[in-house]
Amino acid sequence: MRGRRNVAAAGAGRTAMCVLLAFAVVAACAVGPDTAGRLRVIVPNTAGSGYDLTARTLVIALREAGLADDVQAFNLTGGSGTVALTRLVHERGNDRLLLLMGLGLVGSTRATPDAARISDAVPLARLVGEPEALIVPAGSPFTTVGGLLGAWGRGELTAGIGSHLGGPDHLALTQTARAADIDQETAAVERYDGGGALLGALLSHRADFIMTGISEYRHAIAAGEVRVLAVTSAERVPGLSAPTLLEQGYDLEVVNWRGLLAPPGLTTGQRDDLLALLDDLHASDAWREALRENGWQDAYLTGEPFARFLAEEHARVGTLLDG
Repeated sequence: MRGRRNVAAAGAGRTAMCVLLAFAVVAACAVGPDTAGRLRVIVPNTAGSGYDLTARTLVIALREAGLADDVQAFNLTGGSGTVALTRLVHERGNDRLLLLMGLGLVGSTRATPDAARISDAVPLARLVGEPEALIVPAGSPFTTVGGLLGAWGRGELTAGIGSHLGGPDHLALTQTARAADIDQETAAVERYDGGGALLGALLSHRADFIMTGISEYRHAIAAGEVRVLAVTSAERVPGLSAPTLLEQGYDLEVVNWRGLLAPPGLTTGQRDDLLALLDDLHASDAWREALRENGWQDAYLTGEPFARFLAEEHARVGTLLDG
């Protein structure tokens, strides 16, 4: 998709929850009695993003479930996530470092041929799924998806996304445009650096509507600052009074997902210990509460099945970008 693109200042309009999570300092315990050293989770983009929210929720859930007592998340930005991936694959054998990743990183590595490859890392687990949503400011005159997309297709509106080329927002908006027979060469799109900047653009009317994940905007939705016109999942999202695009007559289902990678060169024992930790987390009340609070789907998938899923996603994203 082409259109006007810029990068807004990161952090504008960040919701209260994202602010709290972004500056949380969480202490924790190591995996198993025989391992030592802080477990660190790399966030491949800015504070307040979907990756950031997921990673810091993961850290908090590990602590609350009593599974870790020395764990923290930190942001390492650049290259639409590829800088963080490169850091991970150069930490060969380090079972104390993980990377929070997802569909967006698949897209950025697919769109950047000289980037490090996801297949160079050790696939651990897909954790959550999250639909995208079409969101407008509370005062927007548009109340239906058809009216909004029609105006956008006529060049009357500017869409906003918080991901790079090949990222979840971009892919969801691209597929929505195709489903609505909109010429993507002329439909205006602005790109912003993460969810906080994207929300700021929407509230300041630099973007007329946005395509984005839901969890980053739950507080803005609850506060009445924005409205959700539709979600991209197969079924409605609990707690949101918004229809699916399928209900609105658009043959489209898009679900973003996020998971974890480890560095290459781990021993079988190291890998198994990390998978056991994630199995325990997945079974915990703390994690189930995190899923509920953020409106995430339980998309847990580990080991070799996750590796096959990653290969399938790489091929699928390539087809979408090339099409």
